[in-house]
Amino acid sequence: LSETSPVASFNFLDRPKKAGSIGLPLHFTEMRLVDDKGEVVKGVGSPGEIQVRGHNVMKGYYRKPKETAEAITSDGWFKTGDVGTQDEDGYYFIVDRKKDMIIRGGFNVYPREVEEVLYKHEAVAEAAVVGIHDEKYGEEVRAVVALKPGAA
Repeated sequence: LSETSPVASFNFLDRPKKAGSIGLPLHFTEMRLVDDKGEVVKGVGSPGEIQVRGHNVMKGYYRKPKETAEAITSDGWFKTGDVGTQDEDGYYFIVDRKKDMIIRGGFNVYPREVEEVLYKHEAVAEAAVVGIHDEKYGEEVRAVVALKPGAA
């Protein structure tokens, strides 16, 4: 993110490596997860929007007060737009982009999570998951899958 110039989290060399993690916040940076109601997420593994605060975070978008107000809370937290989780050791993991989230019947579905399941099938070469309008559920989950050559 250029808004957190240039980095907010890091996988430190002297700490355990966790596959898929964006690491821990840098010493001068704070990170938190926030739900759709603006409440700080409690509990290991619970998803929320990643927010970042620190001297490295921009003060605002040049001559764009509306966009700045949408991106930064009144107490200085930058809303990244990334949905993430945190493990028991404080490591952060990005689940998906907030804008990509599908809301099906009141439940949040993250396309990336569904795609990762599809990729585990030996015949799948590529997969994309999207939400489409649905009268009953608001959105319905649809997957487009390309099979590997020779797969049926």
